[in-house]
Amino acid sequence: MELKNMISMVARSGRHLQRYNHGQRQVVGCIPYRIKGSKLEVLVISAQRKGKGMLFPKGGWESDESIVEAARRESVEEAGVLGTIEGELGTWCFKSKGNDSYYEGHMFPLLVKEQLEYWPEKEIRQRAWVSVPKAKEVCQYSWMREALDLLVMRLESTPSSNL
Repeated sequence: MELKNMISMVARSGRHLQRYNHGQRQVVGCIPYRIKGSKLEVLVISAQRKGKGMLFPKGGWESDESIVEAARRESVEEAGVLGTIEGELGTWCFKSKGNDSYYEGHMFPLLVKEQLEYWPEKEIRQRAWVSVPKAKEVCQYSWMREALDLLVMRLESTPSSNL
């Protein structure tokens, strides 16, 4: 059976399985990317609340999944993409824009192999492939922009990448 046929078309909700570290909610995300020609493109998605900018897929890391499983799930739920998750870019502590909570965010690169036509949050999110400068311009979170810088540095230092 193909992986895309096994994907739940319903996004997880609720926080009863949510992981915390020293009181900080743990979230996991990916920077979906592809090399088109010789140019790096990244996939950004709209925030759930209209007018709140763009970001990379991310969400809660739950106790019944590994960190990589959480990253893969969030990429499918929010952006509708599948691919190869590569080594973690880093961990950031950041304050929620909506309340006074602090979060621990983990980010991974995701080399996109497949873009789904239908995904759980298709009706509430827009997605767009953009250049790195455009992503840095539209991304609402400074910690995600830092993760993007790390991805670019990693790809530029990899001999097999054509950047």
